Amino acid sequence: MRILHTADWHLGRQFEGHSLDHDQAAVLDQVFAAVQKVHPDALIIAGDIFDRAAPPESAVRLFNRFIESLIATTSCAIILIAGNHDSADRIGAMAMLADRRRTLVRGPLSSAEKPLLLHDIHGPVAVSALPFGYEYAARECFADADIKCPADVMRAQIAAARPHIPPGARWIIVAHAFVTGATVSETERPLTRIAGGIETVPAELFSGAHYVALGHIHRPQTAGAAHIRYSGAPLAFGFDEEGNQKSMAIVDIDTTGNATVELIPFRPLRSVRTIRGTLEDLLKLPPSEDFIKAILTDDGRLIDPMKRIRERFPFACGLTYARELVARQTAGGHPSTTALDEPKTVVSQFMQVMRGTPLNDKEAYIVADTIAQLASREDAAE
Repeated sequence: MRILHTADWHLGRQFEGHSLDHDQAAVLDQVFAAVQKVHPDALIIAGDIFDRAAPPESAVRLFNRFIESLIATTSCAIILIAGNHDSADRIGAMAMLADRRRTLVRGPLSSAEKPLLLHDIHGPVAVSALPFGYEYAARECFADADIKCPADVMRAQIAAARPHIPPGARWIIVAHAFVTGATVSETERPLTRIAGGIETVPAELFSGAHYVALGHIHRPQTAGAAHIRYSGAPLAFGFDEEGNQKSMAIVDIDTTGNATVELIPFRPLRSVRTIRGTLEDLLKLPPSEDFIKAILTDDGRLIDPMKRIRERFPFACGLTYARELVARQTAGGHPSTTALDEPKTVVSQFMQVMRGTPLNDKEAYIVADTIAQLASREDAAE
């Protein structure tokens, strides 16, 4: 059985105010080309198909065109779930028009998690698609007031799925979760609405599954075991992901359920990179449409350097001075004016001044999530 595993498309997302429509269309073309080349039995999209619950029309059209082409030109089954950025109801509504013989679409939580059954020469493969759901929704769905954290939600979902797996079938679980030990980026939102809540899920919960296709974490990686894998997002959404190789995973499952993985790298239209040097040096670099963060090593403050940089690098997103970065890392002084376009840095510096330590990882995560939600509200208002 061959599976193509991908996730976290975040269609409709912007990068520092710049549209990603063309970038996302290019990576979806690469997913489609991979399906035609490697002929998987199923394509898995493990959540966060869209970047927000009410995505822009351009994102919906892009997704619809992709699915229509896939169904019309291939025999590949399609399994997709709602992630924490998606509207569960919107994703669930897609199931009404799907061919249930080759499609499993899961939006809202369900107390009866029936799998999609696929077959190869070795017998049945059961695919359980477990969509993301917050604790309050899970307590209602599973009639269990003791569900207090994402691990409890996942435990209830797996318990609802396990009885429907045929004896002897190989089992694939699709889920959107933060598995203990995974390495996060700056752009994933927390998966719990309980302040200070523990959002990680132990890998042991997936006991019995032969492959676990995960979404939510944007870096490709395994978590807890070789068969528990994040495909990662196809594009970088922050400068902390600079240099990360994005990929989709081809998963071959043999007759015993052993999964072997081969990665297909994505080739984005634009890279995310940082350039460093004097303004004069940077303006001598070859022009580029990459997303750029500039670090200036000039001694004095320059007049409107970003305007000059954008003449050569139209998608330049940020600028700071090297001397100020050093100052932040040492004295922990008051935020500089050039940092005001980096809200998380300002908050971290404020905490350094007030209590003597910057934001810890959990606090930084909360701040990043708040900033992302505010940005989404501004987009919706526009």
